[in-house]
Amino acid sequence: MVHTSTSNNSQKWPQYVAALAAAGGAFAAGTVLGWTSPAETEIVDRGEGYDFTVDKDQFSWVGSAMTLGAACVCIPIGFLINMIGRKWTMLFLVLPFILGWALLIWAVNVGMLYTSRFILGIAGGAFCVTAPMYTGEIAQKEIRGTLGSYFQLMITIGILFVYAVGAGVNIFWLSIICGILPLIFGAVFFFMPESPTYLVSKDRSENAIKSIQWLRGKEYDYEPELAELRETDRETKANKVNVWAALNRPVTRKALAISMGLMFFQQVCGINAVIFYASRIFLEANTGIEAEWASILIGIMQVVATFVSTLVVDKLGRRILLLASGISMAVSTTAIGVYFYLQKQDPAQVVSLGWLPVASLCLFIIMFSIGYGPVPWLMMGELFATDIKGFAGSLAGTSNWLLAFVVTKTFVNLNDGLGIGGTFWLFAGLTVLGVIFVFFAVPETKGKSLNEIQQELAGNRSTPQAISAEK
Repeated sequence: MVHTSTSNNSQKWPQYVAALAAAGGAFAAGTVLGWTSPAETEIVDRGEGYDFTVDKDQFSWVGSAMTLGAACVCIPIGFLINMIGRKWTMLFLVLPFILGWALLIWAVNVGMLYTSRFILGIAGGAFCVTAPMYTGEIAQKEIRGTLGSYFQLMITIGILFVYAVGAGVNIFWLSIICGILPLIFGAVFFFMPESPTYLVSKDRSENAIKSIQWLRGKEYDYEPELAELRETDRETKANKVNVWAALNRPVTRKALAISMGLMFFQQVCGINAVIFYASRIFLEANTGIEAEWASILIGIMQVVATFVSTLVVDKLGRRILLLASGISMAVSTTAIGVYFYLQKQDPAQVVSLGWLPVASLCLFIIMFSIGYGPVPWLMMGELFATDIKGFAGSLAGTSNWLLAFVVTKTFVNLNDGLGIGGTFWLFAGLTVLGVIFVFFAVPETKGKSLNEIQQELAGNRSTPQAISAEK
C-alpha cells in the first residue's frame, strides 16, 4: 500500500492504465454474472439454445453454481496470490475462464452446464479477491479509492455488455463472444507491472524499482516509497506469525468483522430481489418497456451510478457513500414492499401507483451502485495488514459469495412464506441494521495509508508510528 504523496514528480496516468487493465478481469466476471438473464429467456422460456431441455429449477442451479464456485476458490486463491504474485495469479485465471466458456458453449447435458458455471465461478470469484488487492497496492493513496472502484464499475459494464449483446444474438454466439474476452484481458494485462508490495516482500528490489517507475514515471524519486515498503515488510517479517495467530490479532479481528459485515449487508439489502422483479415492476407500471430492454436500462443505471462513485469516493469518502446508499435503499425496498402488499390486498388500489415501484427501483439501483456495490470490495483491499491481507480478504470474499448463494436460493421460499411485500420489508429492515453498523463500526479510509488505517483500527489514532507493537 503506497503512502507517498503525489507531489514528487509522480505521474498518475500509468496507475489508471494498470488499474483498468486489471479491471478487465472484472469485466469478464461481469459477463459471467449477466449471462443468466438472456440465457434464461432463450433456454427455459423458449426451449432453445441446446439439444436438451432445462426446466426452471435446473436453471436456478445453473445460475447459482457460479456463486458456489466463487465461494470455493476465495481461500485457496489467497495463498496463490502470495506464492506467485498478483499479476501471474490473474493471468493464470484466464485458463478457467476459457475452460468454463468452452464447456458452456458445447454442453451436451445439464451436468455440463452446472460444471461450466462452477468453473466460471472459480475464475470470477478469484478475480474478486485478486484485482482489488492488486489495485490497492499499485495506487497512491490520493487516487486509491477511484482506482479501487474500477473493479465494480467494470463488473457492471460486463453485465450491461451481456444484456445488450444478448438482445441481438443467440446464446451460442453470446457465449463465444464472452469466451473471447478473457483472452483479450490476458493479452493486455501481460504488459502491466507486478505489485511493488509483493516484489519487496520477495526481496526483489530491482524489480520493485522498475515497477514503481513504470507506475509513477521515470522522473519519480522512488527511494522514499521503496524505503517505506521495505520498512513495512521488515516489520511484517519481524512479527511474522502463522495465519491463525495473525487472524487472532485484535486489529485483524476488527478489520475482518468490518469487511465481512459489509459483505453481509451488501447481499441482504435485496439487490438480487430488486433485479429479479425488475421486469415485472416495469411491466405492471405499464411503461411499455419489454423485459430485455428493462434489463438493459437497469444495466445502464448501474454503470452510470458506479462511474459517479469512482469520481466521488476519494472526495466524499467511503462512510458517507455507504450511509447515503443504505438509507436510500431502505426507503426504496419499503416502498416496493408497500406496493406489492397493497396489490395483494386489492389490485385496484394500486392502479394509479405504478410510478412508485419504478421510481423506487431506479433509486435503489442507483444508490446501491454508488455505495454498497463498489465500497465493500474497495475497503476489503484497504483494511488488512499486508501479512494477512490475502487470507483475510479471501474469507470476506467467501462469505460474500456464500451469502449470494443463500439469498438467491432462499428467495422463492421467502416469497412463499412472507409474501413479496413482506420479503421486501425484511430486506428493508436488514438494510437499516446495515446503516447502524456502518455508522458505529466502519472507519473512514479515504486518503489514509495502510499504517494509518491499521492505527485507527487499533484505537490509537494520535500516534503516527507503525503499529508493530499492536500486532
